[in-house]
Amino acid sequence: MHMPAYDFFKAASLTGELVDYATDTWQRQILFWDILRKRGNMYLEHLEKGQPPVLVFKYEEIMDARTFERPVNFSLVRILDSRAPEQAALSKEMERREDPVQPSAKVRELPKRPIVIIDPRAGHGPGIGGSKQDSEIGMALKNGHPVYFMLFYTEPCKGQTLADVQAAQVRFLEEVRRRHPDTEKPAIIGNCQAGWAAALVAADRPDISGPLVLNGSPLSYWSGVEGANPMRYRGGLLGGIWMNSLLSDLGNGLFDGANLVANFENLNPANTYWTKLYTVYDKVDTEEDRFLDFEKWWGGFFMLTRDEIHFIVENLFVGNRLERGKLWLQEGQVLDLKKLEDPIVIFASSGDNITPPQQALNWIPRVYETTEDLKRHKQVIIYIVHEDIGHLGIFVSGKVAQKEHNQIIGSVEMIPYLAPGLYEMIIEEEPSKPWMNDYKVRFEERSVEQILKYDDGVEDEAAFIPVSTLSQANDYFYKVFVSPLVQKLSNRYTAEALKQLHPLRVQRYAFSDLNPFMLPFKTMARMVLKDRKPIDRETNFFARIEKDLASGIEDSLNTYRDMRDKRDELLFKALYDTSVMQFFFAPAIDNLIRGKKPEAELLAKEAQRQSDREFWLSKVAEGGFKEGLVRIMVAMINADAILDHSELIMAQKIIMEHPRLRRMKPDAFRKLVVEQSRILQIDREEALNALPRLIHLKKDREEALAIADRIAHADEDFPEPERQLMDRLRASMNIA
Repeated sequence: MHMPAYDFFKAASLTGELVDYATDTWQRQILFWDILRKRGNMYLEHLEKGQPPVLVFKYEEIMDARTFERPVNFSLVRILDSRAPEQAALSKEMERREDPVQPSAKVRELPKRPIVIIDPRAGHGPGIGGSKQDSEIGMALKNGHPVYFMLFYTEPCKGQTLADVQAAQVRFLEEVRRRHPDTEKPAIIGNCQAGWAAALVAADRPDISGPLVLNGSPLSYWSGVEGANPMRYRGGLLGGIWMNSLLSDLGNGLFDGANLVANFENLNPANTYWTKLYTVYDKVDTEEDRFLDFEKWWGGFFMLTRDEIHFIVENLFVGNRLERGKLWLQEGQVLDLKKLEDPIVIFASSGDNITPPQQALNWIPRVYETTEDLKRHKQVIIYIVHEDIGHLGIFVSGKVAQKEHNQIIGSVEMIPYLAPGLYEMIIEEEPSKPWMNDYKVRFEERSVEQILKYDDGVEDEAAFIPVSTLSQANDYFYKVFVSPLVQKLSNRYTAEALKQLHPLRVQRYAFSDLNPFMLPFKTMARMVLKDRKPIDRETNFFARIEKDLASGIEDSLNTYRDMRDKRDELLFKALYDTSVMQFFFAPAIDNLIRGKKPEAELLAKEAQRQSDREFWLSKVAEGGFKEGLVRIMVAMINADAILDHSELIMAQKIIMEHPRLRRMKPDAFRKLVVEQSRILQIDREEALNALPRLIHLKKDREEALAIADRIAHADEDFPEPERQLMDRLRASMNIA
């Protein structure tokens, strides 16, 4: 029998594809292992240099807290703008073109407030907020802000505490404030765990801190959706904080940050043990630089003192005391989030499995029980929830930096002038306006109740109350009966041995030039690159089979993860979410979860609300032209409960141009905006009816209406609520 011509050519084609695939695989394997060798060498070189920040920006040191009376391993540096002069000029021109109103000669150009960025001490080193040109630091420089960065070093100073760190950060902010006396207070950006650190500083010293930006920052540690956020159960399953005390004792008083990184990696075993490395293998010709840049930061493990990790886990992760206003930083210093005075911007993502939106947002309804309560405290909170970006993408992704971070930083000068309340920041594509960076920004009013819709209920948090109590009991037992023995058996030599034997370190230096078996890959990789023969992995039959197998391995590991997480959740509930636990901890559960408050407390809060209402109603007819004009501007901006970015820019321009308003200091003007906003929020009709008593002259009324009209048309739209308000203002002030 003869083989048909079609089958013959098909077999020949497959044979050719097999040969090509075998050649490519051989070369790809060599390049892959050489990349791992480079990662190991990079890790060793980074250690030898003292693990400096992974910033791509040059900087100058301003203050070194290691020289303070209570030394800590922090320094304040100023980021140097390395952009070419022509790039900086172009940025200013683009910024000018973004404004809907061209500046006139009368506009008072105020220097922009400094921005201070704090990166997390969650096992890694500093610099992730500026590891790329398109990053938080890059966007802040682009928007013309002076940028400062709080960096930290690998080893903490002997005996340092979080109170010492917070005191040093306060001194840093005081220095920034001293260097920029003619600007508004510095805005603070806190990434991940640095979010609560920034909140501690801002709550303690609101006089030196401006707007607070919290990126992927957990403040509500017990929150989450059942079946989706397993990390919150780990503390309860391990018995609480005693494990961290044990690890600190084994570390001779230091806690190894590699343990925290290992927790993050265990969250997603498919990515850790397969997908991340397979992606490097699959894209070995193009992935090297990105992989090594990220691994330089991810593989830099930093230490904390026993006191620091104990405070963090006991008070935040297990105790959840920050959102409850029961956090004692030190004797006589209770930190309450209600003490935050300046606006807060919260950036979270539904794709974040480390800090889900519930942990980033649920503190709001806990601290402010109602939207009216939030407004009564004159607070402005803005949140933005990304659809799918992962935790690290919030800080690392260039696309996120160009869109979300750029718009957040670009709005930081205006948001302090928003009326007190809760807003969602909406960023929409606007391709018809390329000079606006293709994005249109608006702030839509939200209620505290809408925050809770991101969660599936807070009843599941009741189980964490007994966890906190039992955790303290376990830690006390460990400290009394076990810790003395462990400390006697530990010393700096055993601690260093355990540190170097940590699996995350071993996997790096084991595949470095320290291992003689890796040395041949250096030479072979050079040979391969001279005669590289990559294949099209999308069309090659055998490469497609390989990718299918890779997907199967990833799916298997994901299935294992899901089963493990479900097991952990069921075990946690079996231990802590029981009728027995609810019986013993009923008062705490009723107070925190079910919202049952003592009668006296409820009466006191009602009296406060009534007193606040009477106070603002008494001020309805107080003031003159400035008060009336600001009231009209605030009413127009908030007419449709949607605050468009262009309307805020227009209002800002008017303030700078107007002969009576521009003489006011920013703090005084912001106070005036808050006052008029509260008056409108308490009784809008009465506030509008009182305008003729504030603006007496006809020419002043006409000017005020003209300004309102400019604001209404700033966004090239004139919705019905704004139209009705204009008619209402004309009628009340007798202007045809």
